[in-house]
Amino acid sequence: MNVPPRRPLTLRDVSEASGVSEMTVSRVLRNRGDVSEATRAKVLSAAKTLGYVPNKIAGALASQRVNLVAVVIPSLSNMVFPEVMTGISNTLDGSGLQPVVGVTNYLPEREEQVLYEMLSWRPSGVIVAGLEQTEAAKAMLKNAGCPVVQIMDVDGTPIDNAVGISHRRAGRKMAEQILKAGYQNIGFLGTKMPLDHRARKRFEGFTEALAKGGVQVMDQEFYEGGSALAKGREMTMTLLERNPEIDFLYYSNDMIGAGGLLYLLEKGIDVPGQVGLAGFNGVELLDGLPRMLATMDSCRAEIGAKAADIIRHHVENPEAEPEIVELSPKIAPGDTLRRGLG
Repeated sequence: MNVPPRRPLTLRDVSEASGVSEMTVSRVLRNRGDVSEATRAKVLSAAKTLGYVPNKIAGALASQRVNLVAVVIPSLSNMVFPEVMTGISNTLDGSGLQPVVGVTNYLPEREEQVLYEMLSWRPSGVIVAGLEQTEAAKAMLKNAGCPVVQIMDVDGTPIDNAVGISHRRAGRKMAEQILKAGYQNIGFLGTKMPLDHRARKRFEGFTEALAKGGVQVMDQEFYEGGSALAKGREMTMTLLERNPEIDFLYYSNDMIGAGGLLYLLEKGIDVPGQVGLAGFNGVELLDGLPRMLATMDSCRAEIGAKAADIIRHHVENPEAEPEIVELSPKIAPGDTLRRGLG
């Protein structure tokens, strides 16, 4: 049996189905021009029945831009970034701008490739995680010809706009809280620093604040890949076997912190009396743990929403000045950090 080749629907198809001219159909679908409500309803009904989708590329040839916002993030398995995407998507809803996602897996060369492909479509804006890109990636972003928002971090110099938190300040605040609670023998557990710039900055701020209090990190353990919960248990066991005198463990994220907490409770170790714990990110998924892990909210949804808001504003106002927005995360001591002694 010969199956006729498929062809995309055209304005002519909608015109014939609705009984109005192609020019009128075009006006209705682009929401331009003076068209009666009755005619508009007839055209929209015909388009919906046919399953017609406008060819945005054709319009982009004239404007040189498509109504897409390129969002470049390192991971979708990390629970941080789906919340960022929710903030972006909710804010762009109804704006005519549609986010499209590229994932880099924390690899600089992959980020270059993703940016190259996404920018070739001439998006209306770009949202990219972090301030640390390769020179090639920075060159592409500087010459993108559209608003660029770097998110999650403000410790550095952005290319255009930036929204995030100061990770160095976040690390300092947590260290000050830990010292205030009377802990002195502190271990750090986290991801491999070369791949996680924001964790590195938190660690730098953390160790600076400890040094001001006359304390140094006693020991550290790092990981990459695999289940974060399992790695958290494993690293906690390793660190405490090496240094039984450790009285506080600071984790670069909540998931490995949760693994550490489960290990300590399983071993009957008093938390937070004998050993205190803290993570980072404020992941709501962990609210069901036997103890509430001390943590710091990384303002994920707010970062996404504000970044999208900046894109919308700059698309509508191309001459608008660049914006740098720093949000302020707060410590939630939970059940694993003693209240301050002072």
